[in-house]
Amino acid sequence: MRVLSSLVRGLWQDCLELLALPWLVFIAYGARFRHRPVQVGLGPEPLLNNVSHAEALRRQGYSAETFVVTTYFITREFDHDFSSLGGLQRSLHCFRFAVRRYQMLYLYFNGGPLLETRWLWRWEPFLLSLARVKVVMLHYGGDIQEMSRCRNPRYKHALSQDYPSHRFRRARIAAQIDLWTRWADHIVAGCDAVDYLYHWDTLVPWHLSIDESRWDLPPVSEGPLRVLHAPNHRAIKGTATVIEAVERLRSQGRDIELVLLERVSNEEVRRVMATVDVVVDQLVIGWYGLFALEGMAARRAVLGYLNPEWIDLYGTHDLPMLNCRTVDEVASCLEGLTREAIRALGTRGREYVERRHSLAVIGEMFARINSGLGIRPSAGLPPDAPGRSASVALRAAYPG
Repeated sequence: MRVLSSLVRGLWQDCLELLALPWLVFIAYGARFRHRPVQVGLGPEPLLNNVSHAEALRRQGYSAETFVVTTYFITREFDHDFSSLGGLQRSLHCFRFAVRRYQMLYLYFNGGPLLETRWLWRWEPFLLSLARVKVVMLHYGGDIQEMSRCRNPRYKHALSQDYPSHRFRRARIAAQIDLWTRWADHIVAGCDAVDYLYHWDTLVPWHLSIDESRWDLPPVSEGPLRVLHAPNHRAIKGTATVIEAVERLRSQGRDIELVLLERVSNEEVRRVMATVDVVVDQLVIGWYGLFALEGMAARRAVLGYLNPEWIDLYGTHDLPMLNCRTVDEVASCLEGLTREAIRALGTRGREYVERRHSLAVIGEMFARINSGLGIRPSAGLPPDAPGRSASVALRAAYPG
């Protein structure tokens, strides 16, 4: 009975989407003749980094907004939230809003406003092209991780533990990679995307941006060594390894504490970050994430696993993270950390963030992309604007 009910719901949804397609074509075609008041829309996933990307673009003179179809506990600081609507209505309303409001969209490979539909998502790149909306593709992880292409068996195992249903998305992920690779105006790749994508226009270590001024936290000068780990999925982050390493050091008499944060807001992470000495990012995937950048911006010592092949590819030999992945390696790294060593790593980490992931540097990278697509700043930059000082650093960090 449950299978029959699911089949009926699916057929009904298919009929509704079929009826909606002519309306979407009409909306898209009509939108090409409208004045769009905002240059860049970022969404519709509720990703924290879209908020900082929008700010980075604004500092370059672009008008930019975030829009989402759902929200997450990490943050709700988005400009337009369509999560109160339901089902297909949410997708259609969000699509109409986006093509009428934005000249270009920054999207992820699971799609734009139509990402929740059963099959209309296949038409979305065509519809955006019909509307003359430029599309820049970014990625965040699960949107591109077609695991038959993954060369890291430890990550395959971890993903199977944390997200067993991910295997049912493999065919759709592969189809979306093909779809957006063909239709997107520009693709930005980094991190582990080089294993999953087969084309990109810009390659950087990560497109992540961070407001480093928000994470300028004072050092901890006394007390036990406090280690912060904030997994949103324990197997993928290597949490069991972190716990075992800290417990080993405690059993040997080391004055050390582990602080675990799970399912808390970014504001809470920042509050706790001010009380710790060390940040452990992840020990499986092979690269760093936003949490590591927050730790480096806060001048904390940061630990994580870094794939040596990607270090060479991205030229990030200046990355001041302690590279570890096993219990022995994590314990050894933690055991060797003195206050002086933490301060030195923190200084270098802060410099790395400013050099490669600041709002100014990432903002100018986006400005280059936008200008190449014919979208230039709507507001001129004053001589002392943050974006002005980024040019030299951008050329050094991301040449080309």
